[in-house]
Amino acid sequence: MKLGVLSVVLQDLPFEKAAGLLAGQGADMIEIGCGGYPGRAHCDPEILLKDKAKLREFRKILTDNGLAISALSCHANPVHPNAARAARDDADLRRAVLMAEALGVDRINTFSGCPGGAKGDSQPNWVTCAWPPEYLDVLDYQWNEVLIPYWTEFTAYAAEHGVDKIGFELHPGFCVYNTATMLRIRAAVSDHLGANLDPSHLIWQGMDPVRVIRELGSAIFHFHAKDTALDRDNIRLNGVLDTGHYSDFAHRSWSFRTVGYGNGEAYWRGILSALRMVGYDHAISIEHEDGLMSGAEGLKKAIAFLKPLIIQEPAGPMYWA
Repeated sequence: MKLGVLSVVLQDLPFEKAAGLLAGQGADMIEIGCGGYPGRAHCDPEILLKDKAKLREFRKILTDNGLAISALSCHANPVHPNAARAARDDADLRRAVLMAEALGVDRINTFSGCPGGAKGDSQPNWVTCAWPPEYLDVLDYQWNEVLIPYWTEFTAYAAEHGVDKIGFELHPGFCVYNTATMLRIRAAVSDHLGANLDPSHLIWQGMDPVRVIRELGSAIFHFHAKDTALDRDNIRLNGVLDTGHYSDFAHRSWSFRTVGYGNGEAYWRGILSALRMVGYDHAISIEHEDGLMSGAEGLKKAIAFLKPLIIQEPAGPMYWA
């Protein structure tokens, strides 16, 4: 496994300085936003795909700093019920695929998206329960009329351009948010769909990341190192479905934290060991979304926490067995 970083945390820095900073702190890989929610601060396909000199310069920055790209990230909602929004996000995703092709990268990260509840809706509709029965009608429409047809066509497009790993971040608010929905869309569409597994979204939903890792196995294409702290007192009061602002730490049921500030070393050793057990040998990509510390400090602490824990060398023969 390799230590990686989602470079969005350094989006205020020019790409050359961001790459140099990451290399200086011991990162091996970099995950780069190129559209959608992560933005294009470090990688704008509309520029790089049209300017060969700038593309060469971009490649040189990576080479000079010894960084490999773990994935291009374009988290978006291409099945948004607003047609203009859906078209914008779809275009961003297709440019991400072309950017990956130009860079020799075989994977992108995104969201599954969430459609409306029926034709004519203007906003997404995320269903969280099976009753009243009309919610099942919403799910039937979303999956069979929108989600599966869209991703069937898109995975074919991506494969034509050498991108055969599309990692869905299992994120509430979108149709693919847990183990069952990940496996459902993979079975319905293609094994070119897999998970960009982020434990922080599993923890607050009550899932065990190790159990999820063992179930998904080879369907894990990428991994985000981000933690979640649970406020047990607030959970006892209001449960885990929390729509309070992320900055309201005192009243929220859970908050995103830098790795090690939600769960300790033993917890993360178990996660990394489970990844090794299922054969995952790619990036452990740090994503900073901790509102209690700056991006620079959060990144520094996350790197210091993870470096001793990441399993880097092949296991070798079991001489004792």
